[in-house]
Amino acid sequence: METVILVIGVIGTISLMLFMSNQWLGYGKGNIVMTLDEHYTNLNEYVPAILTKLYEDGKSAHYLGDRKFEVNGKRYVLVERTVPIGRVPTQQTVLMPDKK
Repeated sequence: METVILVIGVIGTISLMLFMSNQWLGYGKGNIVMTLDEHYTNLNEYVPAILTKLYEDGKSAHYLGDRKFEVNGKRYVLVERTVPIGRVPTQQTVLMPDKK
Protein backbone atom coordinates (compact mmCIF):
# COMPACT_ATOMS: atom_id res chain seq x y z
CA MET A 1 0.00 0.00 0.00
CA GLU A 2 2.85 2.38 0.79
CA THR A 3 4.38 1.70 -2.61
CA VAL A 4 1.12 2.62 -4.37
CA ILE A 5 0.92 5.91 -2.46
CA LEU A 6 4.57 6.63 -3.27
CA VAL A 7 4.03 5.94 -6.99
CA ILE A 8 0.90 8.13 -7.09
CA GLY A 9 2.80 10.91 -5.30
CA VAL A 10 5.73 10.72 -7.74
CA ILE A 11 3.42 10.73 -10.77
CA GLY A 12 1.45 13.64 -9.34
CA THR A 13 4.62 15.64 -8.67
CA ILE A 14 5.97 15.03 -12.17
CA SER A 15 2.63 15.99 -13.72
CA LEU A 16 2.52 19.21 -11.70
CA MET A 17 6.08 20.08 -12.70
CA LEU A 18 5.30 19.55 -16.40
CA PHE A 19 2.14 21.65 -16.15
CA MET A 20 3.94 24.48 -14.36
CA SER A 21 6.84 24.45 -16.84
CA ASN A 22 4.36 24.76 -19.73
CA GLN A 23 2.67 27.69 -17.99
CA TRP A 24 6.03 29.30 -17.23
CA LEU A 25 7.11 28.96 -20.86
CA GLY A 26 3.94 30.72 -21.97
CA TYR A 27 2.02 27.83 -23.50
CA GLY A 28 -1.22 28.75 -21.75
CA LYS A 29 -4.61 28.83 -23.43
CA GLY A 30 -4.93 31.62 -25.99
CA ASN A 31 -1.27 32.69 -25.92
CA ILE A 32 0.75 33.30 -29.07
CA VAL A 33 4.31 32.05 -28.52
CA MET A 34 7.18 32.95 -30.85
CA THR A 35 10.93 32.45 -30.84
CA LEU A 36 12.59 35.03 -33.07
CA ASP A 37 15.98 34.68 -34.75
CA GLU A 38 17.59 37.57 -32.86
CA HIS A 39 17.62 38.82 -29.27
CA TYR A 40 16.08 42.29 -29.03
CA THR A 41 16.71 44.79 -26.24
CA ASN A 42 15.24 47.83 -27.97
CA LEU A 43 11.44 47.90 -28.23
CA ASN A 44 11.68 50.03 -31.42
CA GLU A 45 13.40 47.08 -33.13
CA TYR A 46 11.50 44.32 -31.30
CA VAL A 47 7.97 45.43 -32.31
CA PRO A 48 8.63 45.39 -36.10
CA ALA A 49 10.22 41.93 -35.75
CA ILE A 50 7.12 40.65 -33.93
CA LEU A 51 4.80 42.17 -36.53
CA THR A 52 6.85 40.64 -39.35
CA LYS A 53 6.65 37.20 -37.74
CA LEU A 54 2.89 37.53 -37.25
CA TYR A 55 2.44 38.59 -40.90
CA GLU A 56 4.55 35.61 -42.02
CA ASP A 57 2.25 33.35 -40.00
CA GLY A 58 -0.74 34.78 -41.91
CA LYS A 59 -2.12 36.88 -39.08
CA SER A 60 -3.49 40.40 -39.27
CA ALA A 61 -1.69 42.45 -36.63
CA HIS A 62 -0.77 45.96 -35.56
CA TYR A 63 0.91 47.58 -32.58
CA LEU A 64 -1.29 49.66 -30.26
CA GLY A 65 1.51 51.04 -28.08
CA ASP A 66 2.47 50.34 -24.47
CA ARG A 67 3.44 46.71 -25.32
CA LYS A 68 -0.09 45.96 -26.63
CA PHE A 69 -0.95 44.38 -29.96
CA GLU A 70 -4.12 43.60 -31.83
CA VAL A 71 -3.94 40.27 -33.64
CA ASN A 72 -6.89 39.10 -35.74
CA GLY A 73 -9.17 41.49 -33.88
CA LYS A 74 -8.11 40.41 -30.36
CA ARG A 75 -5.94 42.44 -27.98
CA TYR A 76 -2.73 40.96 -26.58
CA VAL A 77 -0.02 42.10 -24.17
CA LEU A 78 3.66 41.44 -24.91
CA VAL A 79 5.56 39.39 -22.34
CA GLU A 80 9.14 38.41 -23.08
CA ARG A 81 11.08 35.67 -21.37
CA THR A 82 14.56 34.26 -21.59
CA VAL A 83 14.40 30.48 -21.56
CA PRO A 84 17.10 27.85 -22.05
CA ILE A 85 16.71 25.97 -25.31
CA GLY A 86 19.44 23.40 -25.70
CA ARG A 87 21.35 25.12 -22.87
CA VAL A 88 21.39 28.36 -24.87
CA PRO A 89 19.51 31.33 -23.39
CA THR A 90 16.86 32.29 -25.93
CA GLN A 91 14.44 35.20 -25.93
CA GLN A 92 10.88 33.95 -26.18
CA THR A 93 8.06 36.26 -27.19
CA VAL A 94 4.66 35.58 -25.65
CA LEU A 95 1.55 37.52 -26.56
CA MET A 96 -0.99 36.95 -23.80
CA PRO A 97 -4.67 37.90 -24.20
CA ASP A 98 -5.35 41.32 -22.68
CA LYS A 99 -7.78 40.90 -19.81
CA LYS A 100 -8.96 44.51 -19.91
